[in-house]
Amino acid sequence: MTVKYKTVITKAGAEKLAAASVPNGKKVNFAAMAVGDGGGKLPEPNASQTKLVNEVWRHALNKISQDKKHKNYVVAELVIPPETGGFWLREMGLYDDTGTLIAVGNMAESYKPELAEGSGRAQTLRMVIMVSDIETVELSIDTTLVMATQDYVDDKLAEHEQSRRHPDATLKEKGFTQLSSATDSTSEALAATPNAVKAAYDLAKGKYTAQDATTKQKGIVQLSSATDSTSEALAATPKAVKAVNDDLTKVKESLGTAAKADVVTSMTDTTAGRVPVTGWHGLGGVAPRTPAVASNNYDNIPADLPSGFWTHAIAGGPYAYTFTLYQDGGAVRQSRHLIIPSDPNGKIAFRWDGASAAGKDYQYFYTDKNKPSATDVDAVSASQGGTFQKGIAVKGNGAAVALWPLADGQSTYLLGKDYNGDNVFYVGRGGANYHVSLFNYKGGTGLVLGEDGSISVTTANGRAVNVSGPMKATGEIQSSNANSFRIAYGNYGVFWRNDGNNHYLMLTNSGDQYGGYNNLRPFSVSVASGKVSLGHGLSVNGGITGSGQFVPSDYGNFDSRYYTKAQSDAGYMAKTGAYTKAESDGRYPLKTATVIDVRQGSPGTIVLKRNGWNYVPGGCAFTGWYVEGDAPVDDTIQYKPMQININGAWRTISG
Repeated sequence: MTVKYKTVITKAGAEKLAAASVPNGKKVNFAAMAVGDGGGKLPEPNASQTKLVNEVWRHALNKISQDKKHKNYVVAELVIPPETGGFWLREMGLYDDTGTLIAVGNMAESYKPELAEGSGRAQTLRMVIMVSDIETVELSIDTTLVMATQDYVDDKLAEHEQSRRHPDATLKEKGFTQLSSATDSTSEALAATPNAVKAAYDLAKGKYTAQDATTKQKGIVQLSSATDSTSEALAATPKAVKAVNDDLTKVKESLGTAAKADVVTSMTDTTAGRVPVTGWHGLGGVAPRTPAVASNNYDNIPADLPSGFWTHAIAGGPYAYTFTLYQDGGAVRQSRHLIIPSDPNGKIAFRWDGASAAGKDYQYFYTDKNKPSATDVDAVSASQGGTFQKGIAVKGNGAAVALWPLADGQSTYLLGKDYNGDNVFYVGRGGANYHVSLFNYKGGTGLVLGEDGSISVTTANGRAVNVSGPMKATGEIQSSNANSFRIAYGNYGVFWRNDGNNHYLMLTNSGDQYGGYNNLRPFSVSVASGKVSLGHGLSVNGGITGSGQFVPSDYGNFDSRYYTKAQSDAGYMAKTGAYTKAESDGRYPLKTATVIDVRQGSPGTIVLKRNGWNYVPGGCAFTGWYVEGDAPVDDTIQYKPMQININGAWRTISG
């Protein structure tokens, strides 16, 4: 059966473990473990890896240990706490203290939720690797960075229960002690058993018969530290006596001169220097009632009331209660009232008497029965809306701000306005569909992330989409316009055009790089037949090869070095009357170095090197490129030498 889940030592890890095995070699110190989602699929661990496919979380190891059964197995443990999550687990990597990936493995796919999603758990991951020598690795970690697992706590508790590593009890410290039933021992390190206590008690009881003390006779009496007992059979301890004396001292100190002062004579007695009693101005008793009034308006509460608790009524009974403070301001005596309505739906208020020209000033408590408006507290109403006058900042982990429609099919977006209240931009869902848009009202430009997975960019007035860096695509770049893919550089513009019949390379006039095309048609391809046309001459620096026939439309285009067919027929006899080679050689001298054919020789290769020019040998033509990896370094270039046939002999062109 094929192994699906496994762990491998990386090449870098193998090198470090090997280096640690030599004398005086540095041990490998495992420090951290990382987990990843594999880029969306279960990865295959590879010894050449230097990192995870897609790392999502990394933390210091919780535990590193030697396997109890297999002495050359190292067990690394990582704990992911409940508050961390929101990702898939498909791969894990073990790193040393220098950040080198020592081992990499995959695991059964699982989703790690975070508490904010409504579910959370602490998840423990263990990676087991086999080493040739356990001494090559450091089995210690920074314990200040770890989290105790349940298994670890259980193991430590079990170990503690079985141990005897506990201090003995002394006269000054708690601890373990040995029991003893001896009744004649003077030891201060042993504890008496109930058996020893009973033996001593029985011995004492047999030697003396005692009688209880009463208020009329002497005898044995039981001590008591209670200060609230009425017993006449118990004796007070010095502790009880001291407690009562301390309480009396505190009372004496708290009364001061009040112990010698007169008490008030009525609930409304305000004579200076008198001591209040329970019920005075409502203190400790029923609050006195002021005369009934015609309405329950708070203005009807009398002014200049003495300090205390008061009840205020109308014909039907109490309508409010006050705690009144009568302020002596010298020449001005004013009252302050805390007003509590008898109706639980009424308003709680403070009233100042005589503090202003109005005579009575109020401040009201905000409660669930008297809620402030958004204007009252300089706020924006959740139900009525409003406008923030200054910037706001929102911090959070996850959806810190959520836009939620009131009903299905409604739009939700952020709208930006200028100082005059005109729309400037919006971001969000602008209609019943699920497109997400970014739109600029001023420029008429927009970006739409379609619910079908498409991305649309809208510009106004023929304006371009400017990209300052390179653009890369793994799929086709498609255009529905006849003119596409323009290059504007220098004084000219160059672009492709497909008019439905032919595909052209089009050119602009000088200085009009972004304008229309001119009359030049240097290159075109028939989209029906694939026939290529060159409209303005062809300059070739190398040979032209082909399997088809070259048929000029006008042989007069050849220069004076060549005969036309008519000239050749008129000047030379037919093939049936041709000269023999000997006759031709005897009649006409050979021309020097006449090239009669061209071909390519056997291929050769070079490997591209970094930071310098790479050349094929002189006289050779580039014929192929073997691409290896993401960068061109170490790629292989193939070339072939050019050969010519001079007077029947093949020669290789040198550089």
